[in-house]
Amino acid sequence: MSSTRVFGWLDVARLGLVQACMGAVVVVTTSTLNRIMVVELALPALLPGILVALHYLVQMVRPRMGFGADQGRRCTPWMLGGVIVLALGGVLASVATVLMQTTFGLGLALCVLAFSMIGLGVSACGTSLLVLMAKRVPDSRRAPAATLVWMMMIFGFAMTAITVGKLIDPYTPEQLIRVTAGLALLVVAVAALSLWGLEGKVAEGTDAAPANAASGERSARQFKETLAQVWREPQARTFTIFVFLSMLAYSAQDLILEPFAGDVFGMTPGQTTQLAGFQHGAVLAGMLWVALVGWERVKGRLGSVHSWMVWGCVLSAFAMVGLAMAGVQGNNWPLKFNIVVLGVANGAFSIAAIATMMRLSTQGAHGNEGTRMGLWGAAQAIAFGLGGLLGTAASDMAHWLMASSGLAYSSVFGFAAVMFALSAWCAILVNRNGVVAEQAPAYFSTELQRVQS
Repeated sequence: MSSTRVFGWLDVARLGLVQACMGAVVVVTTSTLNRIMVVELALPALLPGILVALHYLVQMVRPRMGFGADQGRRCTPWMLGGVIVLALGGVLASVATVLMQTTFGLGLALCVLAFSMIGLGVSACGTSLLVLMAKRVPDSRRAPAATLVWMMMIFGFAMTAITVGKLIDPYTPEQLIRVTAGLALLVVAVAALSLWGLEGKVAEGTDAAPANAASGERSARQFKETLAQVWREPQARTFTIFVFLSMLAYSAQDLILEPFAGDVFGMTPGQTTQLAGFQHGAVLAGMLWVALVGWERVKGRLGSVHSWMVWGCVLSAFAMVGLAMAGVQGNNWPLKFNIVVLGVANGAFSIAAIATMMRLSTQGAHGNEGTRMGLWGAAQAIAFGLGGLLGTAASDMAHWLMASSGLAYSSVFGFAAVMFALSAWCAILVNRNGVVAEQAPAYFSTELQRVQS
């Protein structure tokens, strides 16, 4: 079968299974192991926070992973390899966590290695998965396809958290290792079956880079040149800035929202958990809305995917301003409604951004799709890691400088509002740069014909 086969919904669902496999391993390392380190091992909460930030930092290699997929012309080997490295990292992280109870130094060193492997695995698989979707999913299906894949990832989060939680209870170190090892085997098996024959046969002469370009030195030089070429593209550069600013705003508020509701509004842990549930449900509603907007049968009637990328950021900015005002107003503010608006706006702009990412990755110089996707993935990962640290650190510092707890939280929400507003402006510029880029060849062609005549 030709390598240019267009993906149908069954193919997209198979990619969704791979995304769910990634989420299954990540959720165990970022939630279950986090809790064990803090509660069972009585370690500072900062330690798992730094390890999670490390796995984001490692994802700066995403452009290199995407370049590798471009050079090899195949994405599925990178995806399966990434899942294997990710699964091994998950098992090693559980072993290292158990080891920290008796030999802290060695356990911590292994944790650093494990979380680095997790970052590498996510980078290789996640980047190549998006590249393959960009190449094979038609533009009319990209928003619904992105929604399906991300919904399956969320489903993987939920099912894994529930299942692993039941299997390791009552907790013992041995049971933790057995469960994570079994999960790793299951994840690799499901990913391998999902990817089997998905990409099809590659056209002759395109399955690998030329033999004389295989040396590490030349490959490194080619990567630097390719990355510089992608960065010079106005659309790619502007979209990179958009991804960084929007994800920085998103992650800066994410870790302090529940503490804010408990501190300022006096909510119990159960009530703040329910509030988070309302937010996640609203995020899902926003995703489904953009999927409907991008559906070919209703395309254009409810706006465009790009317009909802802009409006999603604008509504997110207004919602963050509302939360900043809630810090001042306290119980008089309709917090639940504010959170629902924020969730819908976040879900709308995120799916619209993913669909736009797939579209833009195929624009510009041909053969650099993976490098573009890797650049944007790295911007997202850096913003997520930095946003989580900045949000919590800014909240702590504001609490130290300000007498009012509400004002301290409001300062962080105000920062996020500014970032979302700047993101909306960048989203507008992305479309303008695209119009210029598309019109330029036609303009010069017309001018050339005029001169020749």
